[in-house]
Amino acid sequence: MTQTRAAVIRVGLAQVNPRVGDLAHNLAQIEAFAARAEAAGCDLVAFPELTLSGYPPEDLVLKAGFVADNRAALEKVAARSGRCAIVVGFVDTADDAFIEQQTQPSANPPRLFNAAALCANGAVLGVYHKQLLPNYAVFDEARYFAAGHEDATLYSVAGVAVAITICEDIWVSDGPVARARAAGAQLCININGSPFERAKSGERERTVADRARETGMPIAYVNQVCGQDELVFDGGSVVVDFDGAVMARAAHFVEELLVVDVPITERVVAQNATGATTVAVSTPLAKSAPVTKRIAEVANDYDRILAALALGTRDYVHKNGFTDVVLGLSGGIDSALVAAVAVEALGATHVHGVSMPSRYSSDGSQTDAADLARNLGIDMRTIPIEPAFAAYLQMTTDAFAGRAADLTEENLQSRVRGTTLMALSNKFGWMVLTTGNKSELAVGYFTLYGDSVGGFAMIKDIFKTDVYALSQRINQRAGCEIIPAATLTKPPSAELRPDQRDDQSLPPYDVLDAVLALYIEQDRTAAEIIALGHDESLVRRIVRLVDNNEYKRRQLAPGVRVTSKAFGKDRRLPITNSYRG
Repeated sequence: MTQTRAAVIRVGLAQVNPRVGDLAHNLAQIEAFAARAEAAGCDLVAFPELTLSGYPPEDLVLKAGFVADNRAALEKVAARSGRCAIVVGFVDTADDAFIEQQTQPSANPPRLFNAAALCANGAVLGVYHKQLLPNYAVFDEARYFAAGHEDATLYSVAGVAVAITICEDIWVSDGPVARARAAGAQLCININGSPFERAKSGERERTVADRARETGMPIAYVNQVCGQDELVFDGGSVVVDFDGAVMARAAHFVEELLVVDVPITERVVAQNATGATTVAVSTPLAKSAPVTKRIAEVANDYDRILAALALGTRDYVHKNGFTDVVLGLSGGIDSALVAAVAVEALGATHVHGVSMPSRYSSDGSQTDAADLARNLGIDMRTIPIEPAFAAYLQMTTDAFAGRAADLTEENLQSRVRGTTLMALSNKFGWMVLTTGNKSELAVGYFTLYGDSVGGFAMIKDIFKTDVYALSQRINQRAGCEIIPAATLTKPPSAELRPDQRDDQSLPPYDVLDAVLALYIEQDRTAAEIIALGHDESLVRRIVRLVDNNEYKRRQLAPGVRVTSKAFGKDRRLPITNSYRG
């Protein structure tokens, strides 16, 4: 069957911010955006992957009651649907016995599905089960879901044959998208929960464009925008035509309803179906004036990272019931970056800085901290730790008799500061932000129960060299000095002993970060890194530090993931580990 004229289907991509486990909130979001899409004359509106449950729901799906409640929420979506078809992600089950009683779930094959329902005219008209389940990096969907294997189902929406796929389904050339096209699909809707990585935005669009060119079929790709524990989802929903050209793109890191008129041209013909079931949804409706084409710009690398840090922090703080944060302001670059991003995320009135000078703190560091607080407009208070530190030294005099002062006394200062921040947290209900960066955390250059104390580690996936670049970008964007020039130029120091500098304990950060990137993010062995030309003794030392401090990193707070391999869900090396490659 060949079309005799071009058709147009108006598609809405609902780039929303769901909450994992908050079915009522997610249902309200779906209803609100569906109403907006209906008012905009959309024939179909698509929501991201597992929007009803929130993504990723992880072990929540092992609770039979949660699965039942999410299916009940789907029925409410369907009951309130009208002419505009709604594509929404949810957790489905092929076995009602799972709902009635689930015993020993880990011992049985999963009977759950990562699913998408198409609802219209008060009913669920069809359900699609995700066929390709990612089980790498931060994804472990095979732990929870079974793969879908059903024959293609097409939906006649406004006279257009529409197929539904989910996230990973689009990453394989000869996969579900190609099979849907062969079955007669004229438009593919792909719903996603795709987390942010520094280089991933361009890769996503290239993948979507590749599938469109291979199949000669336009594709509408919708992604969620939110922070969920370590993960940040950056949106960037996009529609490409049959040649892979971008027709429309939503902004990154903000909620948006992107409305697009998708032409189904002569090149896109409805082929003879190969066993596909076609479900009638709606007939063509005369369109109002064409919608304005919107192609949002893609920000540069550092602006995207700053936006990811802000969104991840904002959602972690707010979704966990906090309004304010507190952090130690040392006058150093790490705490300066964390404070600046926290102000962007939460507003200056919700950020509290604390200077906690000791006998080793320089006047310049205290001045730099005060200048930063003034530039940001945040509350700052000074709580000297000398009385508590002196008390600890006096208290341990007998126990430490005959032993010279060493790292023990340095760490005592850090732990006094951590206790002070937690006391403020308890008293005022503020979440503590830690300020350690990826370089320091990698080699263990932090104090357990000291500067690592807190609820959220914002920059735990940011190498020190990028801390400087991001800080400079903040000043550049502001057109003035937000982070003091002295903070950007002075040698970094923990100031836990006289004249201490980081480079007394660590290699220069540009050298350190280059080795860490190879060892941590690329999983190279020490021998492989040495073969690339790096100094053998230096590499062996760095690798030993990374391996020996795995136990410390396991006790860190979660933080925003921005690279392909962050400490946390990404990197799961054994603590007890004798391999030295």
